[in-house]
Formats: sequence, structure tokens, C-alpha cells
Amino acid sequence: MSGTLEGRCALVTGAGAGIGQGIARELARQGAAVAIHYAHSAAGAREVCAEIGAGGGRAVIIAGDLARVADCRRVVDTAAAELGGLDVLVNNSGVTKTRDPAALTDAEYDELFDVNVRAAYFCAQQAIPHLERRGGAIVNVSSIHGGAGLPGHAAYAATKGALNAFTRALAIDLAPKRIRVNAVAPGLIEVPRYFEMPGYSPERTARRVPWGRMGAPADVAGVVAFLVSPGTDYVTGQLLYVDGGINARMGLVWEEAEVRR
Repeated sequence: MSGTLEGRCALVTGAGAGIGQGIARELARQGAAVAIHYAHSAAGAREVCAEIGAGGGRAVIIAGDLARVADCRRVVDTAAAELGGLDVLVNNSGVTKTRDPAALTDAEYDELFDVNVRAAYFCAQQAIPHLERRGGAIVNVSSIHGGAGLPGHAAYAATKGALNAFTRALAIDLAPKRIRVNAVAPGLIEVPRYFEMPGYSPERTARRVPWGRMGAPADVAGVVAFLVSPGTDYVTGQLLYVDGGINARMGLVWEEAEVRR
């Protein structure tokens, strides 16, 4: 435990798998007590909770379907009660769907917005009274899709664009309460679901990243921990890309021979 977040209490939603697991681990490594929320990944939540405990940290597990506003409220209040307060909320829970925009169903559309946007809104709303008691921080986990298009992601991209706008506006609303609000936008982060994709190749996919490698949950986790730390007290309303340079690169795809000229 590094101690940077010693004495802080954090709730990480969607922390039973992938990026959420990485964030929970890193916050605990830096000294925070962590509430690990999950919807469907019970085994992963238990795994990271056990790891934190084995490392001398403190963690609790909370289940809930954040597509339901009542569950958003219960999860936040339970985390605060179990940990003895709340200083940090990480809205990481989300769903991804790749669909032709002509084929997306209304139920799929509703699920994307309910989990990716509405849940973040109502978890944040419920967390405000807890966070303002000691000053706190909210980090929303967005995506590179919120700033650029990719086939099959129209509705998903819309949710992340909404999350980005929500982050900026909420930061202004909560500044007088001394609650900072920021977002991170991960790029190609290698999580278990990638390996379920037909023909997925880490090496081939990494060639699409200017930095030359796939990202890992730990890459995002370190940035989230930085944004909720005391050292970023003057940072609010910001979106920070964690993507190995994908967002910075010109959209044109050049042949390697052209690049060398």
C-alpha cells in the first residue's frame, strides 16, 4: 500500500471484471478502502476482494443492477455505510454493443443508456451528500468512442458522448460543494471479452495503437487514482484519454511506405 489515498473510502461500479477490477486494485494499493460493485461478475468481485484483503487492504462487495435507479441509490448508500463514509465514486459500470444502427432494438438502446448514462447520473446524485461531507471526487469512465466514430457503435458512442458532457456540467454544479468531477477515456484496453472476438490477435490489434501496444486495466487504473488523489485538487471538469495516442492520431490511415517518406 503506497498510502496516497490512505483514509479514503471509494466505490467502484462494475468492479467485478476488466477495467473496474484494475481500478479497485489500484485504489486499494494506494490505501483506500474500496466497495466493489458488480452486476453479473460475482466471481471476479470475490477474486479482487480477496486480493485486496490478502494485501492488507479493506474491501466489501455489493451487488446491484444499476439499470434500476433504486439499485443505484442502494449501492451508493450501502457502500457509504459499510466503509464509514464515501470520498470517491468511480462510475465504471457499462455495457458495449456493436450493432448496425438499422438493426439495434429499442430494448438494446435502452440498456445502453440505462447502464452507461443514467446509472452514472443517479449514482452521482446519491453520492453527493456523502462526498460533500469531506470533499470528494467523481471519475466517470468514458471511451474514445465518445469523440470519434467507428462502424457499429452509433448508440454506444452516443452514451459516451453524453457521459463526457455530463462530466463537464456536473463539475460546475459540484465545484461549490468541493466535489471534483473528471472522466477518463480508455482506448484499446485488453480485457477478457476481447479474446471472445472471432479472430482477435493482440499483436495485430496493437499495430493500430501509436504507442505500439495494447493497453491494460492497470493503465487506466493509475490515471483514475491520480484524478482522485489530493495532488489533483485543482483539476475538475476534464476528460483524459488513456489510449496510447489513438485520439491524437490523424484519422487518415497511411501505408507504412508513405509514412517513411
